[in-house]
Amino acid sequence: MRKLGRLFLIKNRFEACAIIYGLALGAAERGKHYLDQYPGFGGHMLFLAALLAVFMGGAKIMDALTYERKAQLAVERQNPIKSPVIRDDAVW
Repeated sequence: MRKLGRLFLIKNRFEACAIIYGLALGAAERGKHYLDQYPGFGGHMLFLAALLAVFMGGAKIMDALTYERKAQLAVERQNPIKSPVIRDDAVW
C-alpha cells in the first residue's frame, strides 16, 4: 500500500513540471471550448482565468517542493545520527 501511495507524491521539480504541463494543456483545451461557447470578451476572460488558475497552482506546487526540501534538511541537521548521509567522523 505504501508503494502505491508513493506514486501520488511529487518528489522533484521535473515531476512537478510534468504535472503542471498536463494541467496547462487541459486548461488550454477548456479555454478553447470557452471561446466557442462565449465568443468575444467573455470567452477571452474565461480562457485567461483557466490558464491563470493553473499557473497559480503550479507556483504553489513549486513552493511546496522548496519548503519540503528545507524542512527535510532541518530534520537531518537536528538528528544527524539517523541521517542517511555518511559522515566523515563515523565510527566503524
